[in-house]
Amino acid sequence: MLTLTTTLYERLGGITGITRLVDDVVSFHLNNPLIKARYLPLTENPEHFARIRQHTINFFCAGSGGPQVYGGKGMVGAHKGMNVSEQEFIAVIDDVMEAMQKNKYGETEKRDVLAILYSMKSEIIHI
Repeated sequence: MLTLTTTLYERLGGITGITRLVDDVVSFHLNNPLIKARYLPLTENPEHFARIRQHTINFFCAGSGGPQVYGGKGMVGAHKGMNVSEQEFIAVIDDVMEAMQKNKYGETEKRDVLAILYSMKSEIIHI
């Protein structure tokens, strides 16, 4: 049973659920014609790709109330010079929502994740 004190981390299934979600999001990104060109080069270096994947898992866990520590760059540092367009930003969000649907998360969890993603918009697009 969920209570008002249940964290988003817990509602997403902890590290197991978030890892599955991140892996599905990455899979969707690699197949999304609007953004796959940004992600496919990462797969050419498996060690770098594994680090980025783990950073993403830790970022999602820490940001949703989990005990994991995120040690990567901030949003501005990670996206500076990429000139991410609004269309690309929306494509990423669409992939996250599709992955959440695939993993059968509820509407409350989807809204919470969507709010978090949109709160970072100004730190990601056109910088």
